[in-house]
Amino acid sequence: MTSPQEPSTAGAPVRRFKDPAYVPQAETLGELRANIDALDTQIVALLAQRALCVRDAARFKLDEFQVSAPARQAQVFQRVRELATPHESQFPGLPDLIEATYRTLVAGFIAGEGRFFHDTERITP
Repeated sequence: MTSPQEPSTAGAPVRRFKDPAYVPQAETLGELRANIDALDTQIVALLAQRALCVRDAARFKLDEFQVSAPARQAQVFQRVRELATPHESQFPGLPDLIEATYRTLVAGFIAGEGRFFHDTERITP
């Protein structure tokens, strides 16, 4: 059965996990959404800091191949998978989700870095 309306953000849970060891993260959906919004604020701020680092990295690259840095990409994807793996018991499939997210992020950052690369000039000794 499908409900034609969004869930209440103030009410009590209408479902429970079968796992008796499960620890709820909040008392209401509204509280959970507020927590998610706060996390999103932090995540976006961190991504903006990462973007500044990516922009600055253009100063150290000689050409488009170095901008794309495929070996570095592979390192990043492996590292974030490893960082996510200890959390997989709480959220099965998290390493795959994190890697897919980073693949999208890195593609966007590389495109941005490519544009910034074209705004640089070679330093001649």
